[in-house]
Amino acid sequence: MSKKPEEWFKQAAYDFKTAEIILENKRFIYAVFMCHLSIEKALKGLYQSRLNELPPKVHNLIYLVEKIGLTPPDTFHNAIFELNRVSIPTRYPDDLTRMNKIYKKKNTTEMIDSSREVLKWLKSQL
Repeated sequence: MSKKPEEWFKQAAYDFKTAEIILENKRFIYAVFMCHLSIEKALKGLYQSRLNELPPKVHNLIYLVEKIGLTPPDTFHNAIFELNRVSIPTRYPDDLTRMNKIYKKKNTTEMIDSSREVLKWLKSQL
């Protein structure tokens, strides 16, 4: 069964809210990963809406942006690029202690804030 674009965006919002809840509980690396997941699902909803086909089973945000033909504003492009870069290390950390030293409340909050804006922009592109 295939998802509709609206379902992708609904799940993106759910995952984003999960990121906010995880942030409150100081599980910062997983909050960052949930930001990636929320943007990925929004991009897949936009992919399906614009191209009228099921999105590929990939997790590369840059690939999805390019396949859709999006030209995000620079700040959003930078946020998408950064989330794409950190998705694997935050999902499968090689060294949990080191990752917990990298992702603190301040930089995780910044990623959540930028993800919120990217999600709004992606929804406006429907």
